[in-house]
Amino acid sequence: MTTSHILGFPRVGAKRELKFAEERYWRKEITEQELLDLAKTLREKNWQYQSQANADFVSVGDFTFYDHILDLQVATGAIPARFGFDSQNLTLDQYFQLARGNKDQFAIEMTKWFDTNYHYLVPEFHPNTEFKANATHYVNQIREAKAAGHTVKPVIVGPLTFLFLGKEKGNWAISSAEKANDKATTAKLAIQAISQKSTNTRLDLLPQLLPVYQEILTTISAEGVEWVQIDEPILALDLAPEWLAAFETVYSKLSSINAKILLATYFGSVAEHAPLLKALPVDGLHLDLVRSPEQLASFTDYHKVLSAGVIEGRNIWRANLTQILDVLEPLKEKLGERLWIAPSCSLLHTPFDLNIETQLKENKPDLYSWLAFTRQKVEELNILKQALTNCRASVNAQLEESNKAAESRANSKVIHKAEVTERLANLPANADQRQSPFAERIVKQNAWLNLPLLPTTTIGSFPQTNEIRQARAAFKKGALSLEDYENAMKKEIELVVREQEKLDLDVLVHGEAERNDMVEYFGELLDGFAFTKFGWVQSYGSRCVKPPVIYGDVTRPKPMTVRWSQYAQSLTSKVMKGMLTGPVTILQWSFVRNDIPRSTVCKQIGVALSDEVLDLERAGIKVIQIDEPAIREGLPLKRSDWGNYLQWAGESFRLSSMGVQDDTQIHTHMCYSEFNDILPAIAALDADVITIETSRSDMELLNAFIDFHYPNDIGPGVYDIHSPRVPTEEEIAHLLQKALKVVPKERLWVNPDCGLKTRGWKETLEQLEVMMKVTKKLRVELKA
Repeated sequence: MTTSHILGFPRVGAKRELKFAEERYWRKEITEQELLDLAKTLREKNWQYQSQANADFVSVGDFTFYDHILDLQVATGAIPARFGFDSQNLTLDQYFQLARGNKDQFAIEMTKWFDTNYHYLVPEFHPNTEFKANATHYVNQIREAKAAGHTVKPVIVGPLTFLFLGKEKGNWAISSAEKANDKATTAKLAIQAISQKSTNTRLDLLPQLLPVYQEILTTISAEGVEWVQIDEPILALDLAPEWLAAFETVYSKLSSINAKILLATYFGSVAEHAPLLKALPVDGLHLDLVRSPEQLASFTDYHKVLSAGVIEGRNIWRANLTQILDVLEPLKEKLGERLWIAPSCSLLHTPFDLNIETQLKENKPDLYSWLAFTRQKVEELNILKQALTNCRASVNAQLEESNKAAESRANSKVIHKAEVTERLANLPANADQRQSPFAERIVKQNAWLNLPLLPTTTIGSFPQTNEIRQARAAFKKGALSLEDYENAMKKEIELVVREQEKLDLDVLVHGEAERNDMVEYFGELLDGFAFTKFGWVQSYGSRCVKPPVIYGDVTRPKPMTVRWSQYAQSLTSKVMKGMLTGPVTILQWSFVRNDIPRSTVCKQIGVALSDEVLDLERAGIKVIQIDEPAIREGLPLKRSDWGNYLQWAGESFRLSSMGVQDDTQIHTHMCYSEFNDILPAIAALDADVITIETSRSDMELLNAFIDFHYPNDIGPGVYDIHSPRVPTEEEIAHLLQKALKVVPKERLWVNPDCGLKTRGWKETLEQLEVMMKVTKKLRVELKA
């Protein structure tokens, strides 16, 4: 027999049932028990699907109401003390407040989960963080699944990844001296704290955290589970020696539990750590053989269970099962029953079920035949298991179907366009460079913009109200004519413009009422893209995205945003900003074809967008924002691969505005990522204005700008739009004063962290009113 298992399953349901239930709960439209019942139903379905596909274990503990790292903070007692909550007796309302904030506390910081578009809630570690075990989350799901007759495999993120993904808060060196009651050292360190970074790190908390993990895992194993999956994806990163050295200590301690440990790695190669991993006292190892198939060569002599991640867990293309079996069959001969098979990583990153995509099947049958969503991937795994267990002949029909789909895609005539290839090959020399340097451009831009000190703007979107969604839904169903739909959108745009005028914002936006999603909207208007109806994946909490499918060469048949921006500009004498999503973000937030390099796809998108930018410029829209929130997300996990990525990503962005005049001001926006280590590449984008998320980190991101003198204008976000709370004047003033210590007042913009699409109108206006009030006061002070 060959063992098959799943590393994790989507949480939100086939049609986003959990999302809608949570949001109804937050609006107090359903009770807590109704939400709990719905979640239980979804978990049971997930386990049933895995069981039906002949999986030997169903994954438990991977289901969460918001985020699995937040669940781990609760399980280890590491929730932020500033909330004043008891992790041992946390209510569901308090759990959501950690994620969304409340009237007294801002939400836990959020950032990208490695190089995916999933966001996790960043643990806040202090020198005096006290850990306390609470395994309730895992135990309840174990019992629930076992009661339904399933064999379970609990999934938990490992202690080193947990610590690594957190952030240090407070001054660690001072705290250490205080604990030692060394007043002289404490005073000395307090003086040095600003200029000298402490050598103490969150890794120092490992001795306190490790016994808590032991207690959690002991409690889990007492439930009668045979295997526990412990995820340590940081092994795919460039780890410092002290972090690598800690693995032996950690897993020597954890190996004392009664259950067997499957150590799971994913998102990249761990070949360089092969000697370490082979020596660890764990019972099995999982490798991502989709992202890094070459690493298998370093582990063919592994003498324990080897879990081969051979089904793509992050994209939706159907697997070539014959090619996979060509790899697995020799491995099976060598390892026998020690070979396990699995997806490359958690299927959290893939949509739920292709079977419900009836429109795609009808309209694009070839494309439909090339795809596999979560349920189909689980079935692909089952086919591989049967072939390895019984021989290929036992699944001959399924293999023939897989081969037919692969051949159809390889020979399709709808994928490649000669004109796209020729245009990329014949771009003018220095096509991705502006005509003049920033110092000359900004003079020309300021001459006509005539903006006040600390100019204010927003990131682009305004609340997507029920009226907007209902009109869009009615239009798609044919219940609303195109004329009536566009009139409804114009009404919403006018509302947004008038409200911004009342607030006295300086650079306005049209609010994006007509856009369903910042990537999907553009994908629908570009050739080479296709769309699903239910292809949703979780981004964070209840926020889901439906990535487009890039299956062919990309072109722009006609203008996409020009008439909407023109209409908005016609309503006001203030400057109207055009809004586009950048090529890297469109690439990152799509399911991308894997038959040509991603760099080529990205440049195709950049060139297509440049046509839109020039059309906006010709239409009189001369402030244009090209959003790139995903540029850091796309950074390879290994530093040695950064240079190549940053080169083509930066070129693609610059190509999207190729040919614009000096007095056209190009903005970009980036959010929920760390930029400190790639600031030269960010500067090389040469956007005239960059706006970045900084409020949840208390302007921490700007610390990097102390050493790196960012040459262009910058707008650090002054309040968190992902929380419904209205910031106080003191909070925004505090953040702006911190920004002014780093950014010259002449180059500082004021704006929220991100777009306002997910907020309600009442809180949006209240938040912006506070922002404007503080900005105007500060302008007076700076001029005095």
